[in-house]
Amino acid sequence: MDRIGLEILSALQEDGRITFSELGKRVGLSSPAISERVRRMEEAGIIRGYRAIVDPEKMGYPITAAIRLSSSRERQEELLDFLRGRKEVLSCERVTGADSYLLKVIVTNVSHLESLLDLLSKFGQPVTSIVLSVPIDYRPIQKWHAGEESV
Repeated sequence: MDRIGLEILSALQEDGRITFSELGKRVGLSSPAISERVRRMEEAGIIRGYRAIVDPEKMGYPITAAIRLSSSRERQEELLDFLRGRKEVLSCERVTGADSYLLKVIVTNVSHLESLLDLLSKFGQPVTSIVLSVPIDYRPIQKWHAGEESV
């Protein structure tokens, strides 16, 4: 991907509602050229979608927790079906190591979390960490160039 493509991606990650006209001014292209580049990125799967970022606390979910869960392969589909049906589950990632899954959940209070953990216990032993703060909430994906290691 060229420099202009990276600039377009960076701008869209910062503000998914930016107009093609404004984006074109920033990178020096016409609106139709921006539209075509964005369309190609969408078709290639580089841009997977656009969404609003909602504050869970303002929606009545003041507690966020990370839950690690080990589960047997035999129960994997049953667990995933269960998780897909739970509004509290924001994300589920399959991971390596002692645990099978890493969940991000939001709940209304500690007893709500306890009830969810009780339900999850039938699939394996959940290990929970309540999020106290979020020092880095979201970072746009950047492409590093050779010699620009992040370490």
